[in-house]
Amino acid sequence: MFLELIAVFIAGFAGAGAMMLLGKISGGRLPKWLVPVGAGAAMLIAGISSEYSWFSRTSGNLPEGIEIAETGESKALWRPWTYVFPMTNRFVAADTGNMQTNSETDGLYLVDLYFFGRWRAVQVVEVMVDCNGHRRADPVLGDGSDPLWRDVGPQDSVVKTVCKEG
Repeated sequence: MFLELIAVFIAGFAGAGAMMLLGKISGGRLPKWLVPVGAGAAMLIAGISSEYSWFSRTSGNLPEGIEIAETGESKALWRPWTYVFPMTNRFVAADTGNMQTNSETDGLYLVDLYFFGRWRAVQVVEVMVDCNGHRRADPVLGDGSDPLWRDVGPQDSVVKTVCKEG
């Protein structure tokens, strides 16, 4: 987050510098108010670019064996461009490279799910997936008690991702 703030400030200086250079090249015929406008526009573009590139940067740095199961897009009133181009600001990834199979039940897997969110810490949840029954066991209390089985169907993104690999 700090590095992105620094990048926005550098973009602002570059935008102001570019407008000052254009003013110098034009022989002083450009209005002076274009310098702060250029700085603001460059800062806005840098911020928007950082927001939109977050998903590709983060997912591109995932280690081998971690598959993206689901993505979430957001639209916001204070970001009107997101209604035209929605922004991915969260996703769920399954660690299919390290999932464990159940030796007693065929098609039952234990897998770690990673929940990534823009400006949020990564959360890890261990779930069981029953590929034969198309269901998923979500932890209820996190204290080792019995999980809650949910019939989610074969189209569930986590079930599809895990069962494709399993």
